[in-house]
Amino acid sequence: MMIPSSHVHPGPWIAAAMIGSIILSSTAGEVLTAAAMKSIGDLDEIRAVTGLKGAIRAVVTCPLFFAGVGFLALAFFALLFALSHLDLSLVAPASASLTLVTNAIAAKLFLKENVDRRRWTAAVLVCIGVYFLAH
Repeated sequence: MMIPSSHVHPGPWIAAAMIGSIILSSTAGEVLTAAAMKSIGDLDEIRAVTGLKGAIRAVVTCPLFFAGVGFLALAFFALLFALSHLDLSLVAPASASLTLVTNAIAAKLFLKENVDRRRWTAAVLVCIGVYFLAH
């Protein structure tokens, strides 16, 4: 079944803002969730000592975890909003691939992860691909 497309497409700056909101909220959510899980520790070890309830308690009592989930929910609704105004063939690849880039940057800056040259090269290639996709 073909769904009619009767809506007017927003300009490039509005489209970029929509995709940017998906990218930023998704990256914030993933970084906060990763930081939460690193602060909690190994869930297998926690479960071995305190059982499954203890592992669940460790997660649900961590404020960083809920902040991360909140930003991931925001990213989901930003994606829904963007998909109601833009083409899937632009939103999905641009938001997914550019989130990979921002995750690498955020992992290096906020989580102090070692992001090697291979990952930076992949991030640059992703940016080039998104540029070609958008033009």
